[in-house]
Amino acid sequence: MIASAPDSLPAFLAWLSTHAAFPRRRLPAEAQLLLLAAVAAAEEESGNQARERFLVKTRDPARDAALRAHTLRRSRVHFKSDNSAKV
Repeated sequence: MIASAPDSLPAFLAWLSTHAAFPRRRLPAEAQLLLLAAVAAAEEESGNQARERFLVKTRDPARDAALRAHTLRRSRVHFKSDNSAKV
């Protein structure tokens, strides 16, 4: 009935004119609200799918190596030396 594509509003209007005689006769308020909510959900779902397709990958080997080196240097800073064996 409702296509989950960018052109779902024209498909929705075509369905209404075919099955509910939309321009000549109005639907009850509850039915209008339900159908509009379904169209909005389909639009949001298609938008989320398009967004997921173009996610930027954040793996950067140089940055990962720099973070590992930084962690190693921080761990060495907190090394406690034993000064009890004085000469």
